[in-house]
Amino acid sequence: MAADALPTARSTKTRARFLAGAVALVTSAAVLGLGTSTATAGDVPAPGPGGDTAPRLIRLQLLAFNDYHGHLEASTPGPVGDQAAGGSEYLSTALTQLRAGKRFSLTVAAGDLIGGSPALSGLFNDEPSVESLNAMQLDVSSVGNHEFDDGVAELKRMQEGGCHPVDGCYFPDQPYAGADFQWLAANVVKEGTRNTVLPPYWIKDVGGVKVGFIGMTLEGTDAIVAAAGIQGYSFLDEARTANRLVPEIKRQGVESIVVLLHEGATQDPAPGDINACNVISGPVIEINSKLDPEIDAVITGHTHQPYNCMLPGPDGRKRMVTSAYSFGRVVSELILVLDRDTGEVLRNQSTATNHAVIQSELAPDPALTAVIAKWTPLFEAAGNTPVGTITADIVRGGTPPGADRGVESSAGNLVADAQLWATSFNGAQVAFMNAGGVRSDLTYAPSGAEGAGVVTYGEAFTFQPFGNTLVTIPMTGAQIVSVLQEQCQPAGSSRPFLNLGVSTGFSYTLSRTIVNGTCTAVSVTGVTLNGKALDPGTTYWVTVNTFLADGGDNFATFKQVPASERLPGGVDLQALTDYLGTFSPVAPPSTARVTEVP
Repeated sequence: MAADALPTARSTKTRARFLAGAVALVTSAAVLGLGTSTATAGDVPAPGPGGDTAPRLIRLQLLAFNDYHGHLEASTPGPVGDQAAGGSEYLSTALTQLRAGKRFSLTVAAGDLIGGSPALSGLFNDEPSVESLNAMQLDVSSVGNHEFDDGVAELKRMQEGGCHPVDGCYFPDQPYAGADFQWLAANVVKEGTRNTVLPPYWIKDVGGVKVGFIGMTLEGTDAIVAAAGIQGYSFLDEARTANRLVPEIKRQGVESIVVLLHEGATQDPAPGDINACNVISGPVIEINSKLDPEIDAVITGHTHQPYNCMLPGPDGRKRMVTSAYSFGRVVSELILVLDRDTGEVLRNQSTATNHAVIQSELAPDPALTAVIAKWTPLFEAAGNTPVGTITADIVRGGTPPGADRGVESSAGNLVADAQLWATSFNGAQVAFMNAGGVRSDLTYAPSGAEGAGVVTYGEAFTFQPFGNTLVTIPMTGAQIVSVLQEQCQPAGSSRPFLNLGVSTGFSYTLSRTIVNGTCTAVSVTGVTLNGKALDPGTTYWVTVNTFLADGGDNFATFKQVPASERLPGGVDLQALTDYLGTFSPVAPPSTARVTEVP
């Protein structure tokens, strides 16, 4: 998914400067209220006393979501269709209402619960995100690539609790307690071993029937997170990992198995119906086709799309494969009908439904309102400082903004402009920015009391939250062209094309071919820098963040430059805020730097 990075001591100090003087406010969480609506299970007979459909059958409700990314506040997730959706207060109420009347219900997730988060959570190392998920009564989740943003050690702290090693305790009298739910990481192992960084699976007894959950991130996680935080760890093939675990789980008396997988699919064209399964493509299709027939359902994520599919396994039998959009805007409800005698899932009686979390149809859960209120004073002290102004919206690619990382955007070009300017002392001539490192839009309309066009530190952090270090490296013109060609991602990638933001003065012509979700051909011509044709044999000074410099997002050519030749360029967020402060008001950069032709 997105560009991820390990914060450096320097970036932590930058954050600390904005956190100085923050006032702590501790509030107690309210008890979750019960909703009134209930869900049905398709053709399964209405339950009798105790929730069983018959003496030998159990209806297990699974409520699933993915790619939450710390979206606590109602203002940040965005819509479903044309209606505001998501946010922790409304997601929690939706979960509570869906659970009503269900004797057996588990809440599960498919990764990226933290990382790439809005400032209310991201400024505080995503402790607010975990606290909100605890309040929602999440039971278990797979890890996603963003769980590794700050490295393995920080992921373990997020699971187990304890104060941040640099930032310390935000509430000294109430240290961070860790996650009440269990993260699973079946395919993340210490190199050369089968020792997983977190448990590979979780087994729950449901009315006398054991149900197993295998949790995994995408095999390609090591290509899309900062290398420094995952050194010594390997990310294994998803299907082979799950299939190897099936016999081990079955030996413990488990016949019902669900995979929580942080890898996904896309639809072409993108559907308006959150329950569609329309011309589905992407890595999860092949993974599902290889998963052991004993696996009964696959709950997925990563691509930030909703879908509700019945896809065939290797034996031809279909199983549920679902995804719940992102940011808490959708909940997938799976009703697994379990046979008490055999322990098996009766797939022909089990159903799945995606439910939109529409804010206007729900009341905010006071328990989650309390979590937000606890962190708001710290955020206001840290996040409401103005850093600059803009003349109009500066947005990511696609419709809605952020939907397509494969097209040029004013947001990506703004970051590249800021980074080129910030590293001019290194002699930088051009800068590139990875699309996944830009997590929101800068909007002209005020989000609070700051005024129209004003960008606050919190908004800038939400826009670019990873705390990457910038480096300026020498590259030949031929290497730069190679980088531009690598925007065409390898077959099997979650996104076929990743557009790099480019700084002012740099331009080129692009032609690409994408077939069935795979980039099959790319042509880069007419590359110029400040009006002059790029010379393949000339060396130029190029600024990128360390995520790209280490070959992230499959941009392997950057990694050809030895680390010894990198010139340090400061922290990316500092470059952005300094740029906005120096050149305000800033207009949206041109999106005509790349000329795309058929």
